[in-house]
Amino acid sequence: MTGPGPSALPAPRAVLFDLDGTLLDHAGAAAEAIAASFPDEEPGRLVRRWLELTETSVDRYLAGELTFAEQRRARIVPLARELGLGDWDDARADAWIGGYIERYAAAWRAFPDVAGPVAALAGRGLRLGVITNGDAGQQRAKIEGIGLADRLPYLVTSSETGAAKPDPEIFRVACAGLGLDARDVVYVGDRLDVDARGAASAGLAGVWLDRSGAPAPDGLDVPRITSLDELPGLLTP
Repeated sequence: MTGPGPSALPAPRAVLFDLDGTLLDHAGAAAEAIAASFPDEEPGRLVRRWLELTETSVDRYLAGELTFAEQRRARIVPLARELGLGDWDDARADAWIGGYIERYAAAWRAFPDVAGPVAALAGRGLRLGVITNGDAGQQRAKIEGIGLADRLPYLVTSSETGAAKPDPEIFRVACAGLGLDARDVVYVGDRLDVDARGAASAGLAGVWLDRSGAPAPDGLDVPRITSLDELPGLLTP
């Protein structure tokens, strides 16, 4: 563990995780799916642009500016235009999205450092689950798709709570649903401000999972791990 504070956190009663980018390799799955969708395009540029459009449209969805269907269209319509495929109407965009989602789901994989630590924490009798921004149905399908539904039975989503990370409310709702005080819950995610600091602002112990390999930034105010393999050792048994 690299970061401020003691070498271990007090023993929690529950550990909750972010999903995309923490447990599930969302970027890898999206890259595989979009590259397969447009095989004649240069994959590096195509993937970068798709991930940019995805991040922007999802942020607008979470802010309430777009519906779930609209944020999907807000990705492919501009991309199709940039690729010289013309202006797509909603019907064409929705039909394309259907095929893309099938390819994306087929590419869902858990990161290699997920299964062991999750099993170790479950073996300690800790309550485990997920807090995630996004559509509840799709996020549940992802957890099932990567084989973690039994290990991570508790799920709180922004679509069901009406609040999205880093809003402290979604973390409070999650703790209340477990019947636990926030100080008894650890939250782990790959985004420093949205996940680790968002959780800390609600009173949880926020842990930043930084797989980037970059040096820790100055003034880091939450614990940082570079692999989930470090997590069991960070938490006092």
